Amino acid sequence: MTLLALDPPDLLGEFYISFWIPTAVLTAALLIKLPTIVRLWRDPLLRAVGGLLLLACGVFVFCTPSTIATVNRLTGVPNISAPWCYSLLTAFCGSCLLLIITWRNGRSDRSAATRRAMRWVISVYAAVVVALWVLFLLADAPVERLRDLDTYYATTPFMREEILLYLVAHAVACLITSRLIWNWVRTEGLDAWLRWGLKLLGAGYALNLIFDASKLVAVVTRWTGRDLDWLSTDLAPPVAALSAILIAVGFILPHAGQYLHDRWRVRLAHRELRPLYLLMRTAGGEGVPFVLRATPELRLTRRETFIRDVLLPLARHIDTGLGGRAYEAALGLGHPPERARALAAAVSVLDAVEARSRGPEPSGAAAGPDTTNLLQEIGAVSRALRSPDEIEAVRALAAAPAESVAVHE
Repeated sequence: MTLLALDPPDLLGEFYISFWIPTAVLTAALLIKLPTIVRLWRDPLLRAVGGLLLLACGVFVFCTPSTIATVNRLTGVPNISAPWCYSLLTAFCGSCLLLIITWRNGRSDRSAATRRAMRWVISVYAAVVVALWVLFLLADAPVERLRDLDTYYATTPFMREEILLYLVAHAVACLITSRLIWNWVRTEGLDAWLRWGLKLLGAGYALNLIFDASKLVAVVTRWTGRDLDWLSTDLAPPVAALSAILIAVGFILPHAGQYLHDRWRVRLAHRELRPLYLLMRTAGGEGVPFVLRATPELRLTRRETFIRDVLLPLARHIDTGLGGRAYEAALGLGHPPERARALAAAVSVLDAVEARSRGPEPSGAAAGPDTTNLLQEIGAVSRALRSPDEIEAVRALAAAPAESVAVHE
């Protein structure tokens, strides 16, 4: 994550453009999560997420050279953006550690060790923020520097200590966070989305360590009288931009990925039920009315309900003997048992629809077959209806005399 040198040179302009991607993503994530954070403020995980997103947005906004110049001009104090940006970054580092501790240990963890670790993080990084401002007040930094402040004032008393302090605090936080993340990645039973999110976070914090190393080498080199400023002004910014993108995506991916996966699963289930739904419309009249503002979950529920409501009375026309022969026929044709059951059920349902269209309803006293399994497997039956050739093959073999049907051993 960049500090006072977010504008890379022309040669690295692509990274500067990419830097705004995490800004937009984190701002959108903050706006989306803000109502939940306010409503469930007592949840420590949500508080940690909210604090991190807010601080990350603040770092990205205030550490650009244009914003640095504006803050300096409005306050009338040259380089006052330095302790402000350093403080935001330090607070962000502490927030990262708090989030990882809360996230890793779970919402319900109230152990003394967890509380002690969180108090330690808050105390140490709050003390660092106070020290940054004290050092700036003691320092003499009259020349405004928008992009190379770290190396320009690397040998200035008190500014030297301030620059070293924020870089060490940032490096320590990134090192500890990276270690915790990679240890967590290796644990068993993680959700796939969470595992990928953690990997991206680990990669992002590893790049942050490269950023810190570049800055520290450039600063220490200044102490020896040599000049490797390009490490701070040319290399560190693009590395930080890429790191910010990975960290932003890593924090959002477990939540957004699971949300999109659930939505896709619902839409896929709704689509898979279409063949059986259309068949039930031929047997049960009008289907489910279309509601423009209905959620995908509601549409799926209404389609499932409609199919089951039509299947219940249709069960009186189901020929259980045909269903058994169709199952044996499907097995004889080489289908696995699960697929054979779905094909047999599809054959039975098609036969029941045709029987209902040919003749009157059976007597009300007549009890139909048990349809529990059929009602639970409507998805598999609907998928089977997408293979009319297989259904016709099973149906033809099941309609043959019983002794001609190969018995499945």
